[in-house]
Amino acid sequence: MPRHLTLPLLIFSYLPLASAADPAVPVFKDGEAQIVNEYKDSDFWIRHDLWVETEFDSDGDGNLDRMHVSVTRPRQTDTEGLKLPVVYVSSPYFAGTGSTAKEHFWDPKQELGSEPQQRAHGPDVKRTGTRPIISRSHLSEWIPRGYIVVHSSSPGTGLSQGCPTVGGDNESLAPKAVVDWLCGRAKGFTKPACGEPVAAYWSTGKVGMTGTSYNGTIPLAAATTGVDGLEAIIPIAPNTSYYHYYRSNGLIRHPGGFVGEDIDALYDFIHSGDEAKREFCNCNVRDKEMADGFDRANGDYNEFWAGRDYLNDIEPLKAAVLMAHAFNDWNVVPEHSVRIYEALKKKGVPAQAFFHQGGHGGPPPMKLMNRWFTRYLHGVENGVENDPKSWIVREGKERDKPTAYPEYPHPDASAVTLHLGQSNAGHGSLTANASPNQGKETLVDNFSFSGSTLAQAEHTDHRLMFVTPKLKRPLHLSGTPRIKIRLACDKPAANLSVWVVSLPWNKDRKAKITDNVITRGWADPQNYRSLTESEPLEPGRFYEMSFDLQPDDQVIPVGQQIGLMIFSSDREFTLHPAPGTKLTIDLDATSLIVPVIGGEKAFAESFRKAPKDKKK
Repeated sequence: MPRHLTLPLLIFSYLPLASAADPAVPVFKDGEAQIVNEYKDSDFWIRHDLWVETEFDSDGDGNLDRMHVSVTRPRQTDTEGLKLPVVYVSSPYFAGTGSTAKEHFWDPKQELGSEPQQRAHGPDVKRTGTRPIISRSHLSEWIPRGYIVVHSSSPGTGLSQGCPTVGGDNESLAPKAVVDWLCGRAKGFTKPACGEPVAAYWSTGKVGMTGTSYNGTIPLAAATTGVDGLEAIIPIAPNTSYYHYYRSNGLIRHPGGFVGEDIDALYDFIHSGDEAKREFCNCNVRDKEMADGFDRANGDYNEFWAGRDYLNDIEPLKAAVLMAHAFNDWNVVPEHSVRIYEALKKKGVPAQAFFHQGGHGGPPPMKLMNRWFTRYLHGVENGVENDPKSWIVREGKERDKPTAYPEYPHPDASAVTLHLGQSNAGHGSLTANASPNQGKETLVDNFSFSGSTLAQAEHTDHRLMFVTPKLKRPLHLSGTPRIKIRLACDKPAANLSVWVVSLPWNKDRKAKITDNVITRGWADPQNYRSLTESEPLEPGRFYEMSFDLQPDDQVIPVGQQIGLMIFSSDREFTLHPAPGTKLTIDLDATSLIVPVIGGEKAFAESFRKAPKDKKK
């Protein structure tokens, strides 16, 4: 049965002050590391920085690149010889970032399959920050609980050497080198060139990594190297595949809120490294490797993208993983974490998943993270491996009060196939019962209208909408919906966008668009046969394809209708070709498969009135 997570009070002052004969040591209660007074005062923290030597030379100067690393630790690691585990955070953002102006992104007004006009690069990033502090993130959470916090700038950012590659091998090997140094296997120095050796004598050799977004990607990248000593990671909204970030099923797609961004623009955004090396990096990485590989004309999956997909590198991973993501994250969409979580379950490594209903980012509650690191970094047998595998924040609940479930997707969820019925007054039907001879319906592409505008329209030629009856009981979806579609186009190429929405639309000005979006998906019909090779469509010919929408776990309330919206260009996510392309959908050969807890029986019962409780 689901149950809510409750948080215990943290101990702040139950322990006496340590003396020379009574050293301050980590304290644990109920399987969690407690705050120790002697570790709290930041005025007594020891801070220093260094450079860790890697095993690669990505900036072509003939020397192994060195990563800039900063350390913040309790004074007891010197005065009392205390050794502690490490919480390690790495990022390309610590030293400043570049432009996100539209003029420095790609112009989305591009005809499908055509070569785009070159974009204008923004000004070079001006590096910020001072030594020895790279970042203050995570210090107050973890140092008082008996950890050392280490930060590093990723390759080609800040004072770290090398070139940024946005998912290339050096972004996995750089944090690996830092973990190796923390475990006594790599070299650290006081300077970026030459310098005196620096040893991590205060480290137990047990390291955990965490971070959000790009900072959450790097822990996964490090873990895929299988490096010894990296015991646990907590990736929050990680980008697990740059193809899945910038493409969808063969379609060129932009992350939510960043129309026109592509991987080379992200390179410009993070490249805050040594100015003397920028020409080499720009020429060899951005203007050659990326320009030759990312295929902005077709969006096919290729070797370039495969090399930036961490699912392909998952085999060596052995760290315990607590994934965290939001079901309404339309920047780094939720499939990023779900696809890795599914692979971890098959591998049998310790894994849990935390999901919430908000947008990009959002860590698990401290209780979950504390138990995770306490078990795998401090080695306290707290039974976390026997805890529920899935924690989901239910609609309207606070993020620190998730509900526990045995797994994600919920084990009781099964697929229900919904069929389309011909439109009447702007809406067709969406039911579990197929009716033959529903015919074909046509829509006309026009990127000028946003998806939310189309979803709210009573009638429009620019989308097709199919809706269920009103729910009379709540309906719980858990898992990954899938669309099966048969369509024809009057041109050789078209965008295909699918939304599943909850109607009627919430028109409260304070409500977010995502309050009504259950899930979304995008695909290129030219990739109906292969993700790696698109082929022009023959106008008028029908093609069949199927693809996953984004994973979800949502309870649809009474009074709402589930709507399937099919349209072409999604203004906030896809390219913007000239309006007018016509798509024809074969209703009899198109269906939506949704994962329903309780399956077909629960779906049918959701449209029947619940019996009233009898009065005693």
